[in-house]
Amino acid sequence: MSTIAKQVYDRVIQAWGPQQWWPADSPFEVMVGAVLVQNTNWKNVERAIENLKSAAVLAPQELLALELEKLQELIRPAGYFRNKAKRLRALVQFFVDEFGGEIVAMQEVPLRQLRERLLSVHGIGPETADSILLYAVGQPALVVDAYTLRIFARHGWVPYGTSYDALQQHLAEELPVDTAIYNEFHALMVQLGKAHCRKAPLCDECPLQQLLPANGVVEQSRC
Repeated sequence: MSTIAKQVYDRVIQAWGPQQWWPADSPFEVMVGAVLVQNTNWKNVERAIENLKSAAVLAPQELLALELEKLQELIRPAGYFRNKAKRLRALVQFFVDEFGGEIVAMQEVPLRQLRERLLSVHGIGPETADSILLYAVGQPALVVDAYTLRIFARHGWVPYGTSYDALQQHLAEELPVDTAIYNEFHALMVQLGKAHCRKAPLCDECPLQQLLPANGVVEQSRC
């Protein structure tokens, strides 16, 4: 019998097709984007990435050699630029010191161990670490985010307030361990959240409308 998560995946990918996410020219660009996208939208990240490319510093050694103030200026469009500059520095330093700036070296480390090492880096939380593992390193790390929680809570499949780790474990039990499926599932949840499962839901024509409870969207308690 198909699990709820697999039904969700099948319905949305049938409706919209593969999303081809993450848009980047290199795994290193994915890593940089994973930090820049924290608490902002992708359009802002694209502007910051373009600044880094125009300055010819979108590479490990070049980025580390850049003065912190200059890095802040280049990534300003992504918001929180002072904090993100420090986080980027920390991540790139880790990447160079631990792996010689080579993605291949990261791919040789077991997933769980590599995740723990990423989480030890300043400013790298679970969602950022899993995004790097999945989209840059190519490991089957299941990325969940606020959109995923909203979608699953509104349909009554998980409680509101479910933690990142708990939601990730729930989905991991329901989806095949497959890097390609994890990639598309996360990308599709983001698109679904933007198109339909907004703060004010637009359920008409949503691929998951038929999976709603009989009484409609489960609202978050305000108590």
